[in-house]
Amino acid sequence: MSTAAAVINRRDIEFLLREWLSIDVLLKRPRFENHTPEGIDAILTLAQDIAERELVPILRTSDIEEPSIDAEGRVKVLPAVADAVRLLAEAGLFASVFDERVGGVQLPHLVHMTVLGILMSATIATPSFLLLTVGNARLIVTFGNPAQVAAFAEPQIGGQALGTMCLSESQAGSSLGDIHTRAVQDGEDPLGKRYRITGHKMWISGGDHDVTANIIHLVLAKAADPLGRIVRGTKGISLFIVPKVLPDGTRNDIRTIALNHKMGYRGIPNCALNFGDGHHSPSGRAGAIGWLVGEEGQGLPQMFQMMNEARISVGMGATMLAYRGYLLALDYARNRLQGRPTGVKSGAPVAIIEHPDVKRMLLSQKTYAEGALSLVLYSARLLDEQHTAPTASERQLAEELLALLTPMTKSWPAEWAQVSLDLAIQIHGGAGYTRDFAVEQLYRDNRLNSIHEGTTGIQAIDLVSRKVRRDGGQAFRQLQTRVRATCFKASSRVALKRSQTAVEEAWVLLDAAVAVLLAEADEARALSNASAFLNACGHAVVGWLWLDQALVCDRALENRLNESERSFRDGKLRACRHFAETELPRIKLWLDLATSMSDVAAAMPVEQF
Repeated sequence: MSTAAAVINRRDIEFLLREWLSIDVLLKRPRFENHTPEGIDAILTLAQDIAERELVPILRTSDIEEPSIDAEGRVKVLPAVADAVRLLAEAGLFASVFDERVGGVQLPHLVHMTVLGILMSATIATPSFLLLTVGNARLIVTFGNPAQVAAFAEPQIGGQALGTMCLSESQAGSSLGDIHTRAVQDGEDPLGKRYRITGHKMWISGGDHDVTANIIHLVLAKAADPLGRIVRGTKGISLFIVPKVLPDGTRNDIRTIALNHKMGYRGIPNCALNFGDGHHSPSGRAGAIGWLVGEEGQGLPQMFQMMNEARISVGMGATMLAYRGYLLALDYARNRLQGRPTGVKSGAPVAIIEHPDVKRMLLSQKTYAEGALSLVLYSARLLDEQHTAPTASERQLAEELLALLTPMTKSWPAEWAQVSLDLAIQIHGGAGYTRDFAVEQLYRDNRLNSIHEGTTGIQAIDLVSRKVRRDGGQAFRQLQTRVRATCFKASSRVALKRSQTAVEEAWVLLDAAVAVLLAEADEARALSNASAFLNACGHAVVGWLWLDQALVCDRALENRLNESERSFRDGKLRACRHFAETELPRIKLWLDLATSMSDVAAAMPVEQF
């Protein structure tokens, strides 16, 4: 299998973190004052070394040798995957964003997300153990009591245990109000209120494995009253810590009943789990033991912290599949000799990168992959602002902007990575359609990213209903202020004029569309074409981020630079222009549909299909 290209271009990372997102400013804040730019570079180098040395070699083998379940119901993963996850723990990468008081190293989220991205560029499934565990432990640290943090979060921070999130059920999917899993109080102990959990959970990534002895499950369930009754809908949903192995060393009543056989993303097992069916209950008493996190009825608000951070990470996973696909396609196009320039009938074949249509496809890939990377890292930077900005108003603004951008950060990379990887296969020609080249697998791996942690359709509903209409467009206007500031600065730069005009025009259209959506009294009509609005917003935001980066590059080009640096920055400017000329025009069509309130799909009778 051909995996020749590097997993990352470190020059891109240096530009984004230092020149564009000003990581040096973050490192001067009290939370991060023990870190230096040199130390951050060393962490990124460590991640890249692990990615290239340990993860690249298992990209294909982890796809072919899927997790398996034996006759005793024990799930086993590829030994090389287990070893790689343990290596990530030994390197301290599970501890990155946590407070020192719980064993963390207090890195910025911006650095943590960059590290995760570098690892995911090598193979997406193995670092997903890290993604889930960090999110699980952060939730427990935020909402759990000190005893729960010590017993269940700190082992995950140290990498001795791994974590999951158990939300979905076979009959409910994303409709969490319809879950059946229930919890009955069973006394209290030093860890808090103890419950017996019974029910079934589906689509649980990392739900069982042999990487670590213990797995800490965060389980959504409906708490029953003393008469055994549960509240319908979402109000009664609570969150419980349900470990595979209890603190006294005995096995909890949790059983893996099946593995889901996936199209891609195969290196991490995806499980159907039964809680409390008596299979692992020596006492014969039904119910897996779990401890309530916080108060009853607060399960969804608590879980949404983990879900929203996971959505940013899913966006990063999609981004890095697109990024790796771009690097592989670029490497192939530079080395594959075929054909001659137009009008030339003899002579040696040229590299296919010389052909205009291949250049077009590569440039589109560059705009998608690097544009997605800027979106995800910008969101990670907002997460750092939310927690460490100097004033309360700055922290509040960052929180509002991040909430607005999260549906786009999750869905835009997922959707457009698929387009980018399609182009990667096309550039490879027939070779790209074979399993001998990695782009085929990357295409399959990415297909999950527009589904898990909330489908693209769910993200669209969230954006229109909760993030735009619910606050009267306030967060949108705050974001628009930043866009206008970039456009104003770019308006005096000759090289950016066409791009600046295109971005400005796109945001004028978006502003008018938001006004229409806010004025619509009927929620169903406003949501009838929410996905079109999400598409338009994602493109408008990425267009702005490209312009903002191009502004940095254009200013730097005024200085004396070597040829490599000039080419790097000129490449960014050309990518910005390409996105402005070929992608931003799509926005009008999407917004025309979103604001027309067309019911051509929503009102179609089922019988007509």
